[in-house]
Amino acid sequence: MKKIILALMAIVALGACSGEEKDLTYRGLSMGLPFQTFCDSLTARGFAVDSAKTDSAFTRVVMANPNEKFRLMLAQQDGKLLALQENYQLSTNDSTRQMWQQKRDEFEKELDAWPNMPLHGDDHKVARFETDGGFITVTLENTYTPTLQVLYEVK
Repeated sequence: MKKIILALMAIVALGACSGEEKDLTYRGLSMGLPFQTFCDSLTARGFAVDSAKTDSAFTRVVMANPNEKFRLMLAQQDGKLLALQENYQLSTNDSTRQMWQQKRDEFEKELDAWPNMPLHGDDHKVARFETDGGFITVTLENTYTPTLQVLYEVK
């Protein structure tokens, strides 16, 4: 009788654990954290708010770190982080193509998933990964000013 009860409790516990939804993570930080806590964590990592590009309602926040090659744009609503975007501006089209491929390969390995990649050509590439907690989109736009963007969207 005890073994049956223990087995039933194990099955219930397993079902409860597997039903948990995983939060999307950004460089080790859970994007399920309250928005202000998430911003404070980024500040502790050396990022500072760019008040000139941040809106007055604090729904869109731009942060930068002098040691990084990108700027962060964060979008929030009601104290919850909705999206985070890394914006890279590099000097040449070749450097953005190489970085896009590196980012795509890193996410493919980390998430153990193939991206959805609509065909746009060499000057515009998109790789979209779906995770339990959201979506990660790596976008390359080689125009007059080559840009690379990595967008994290919470489900």
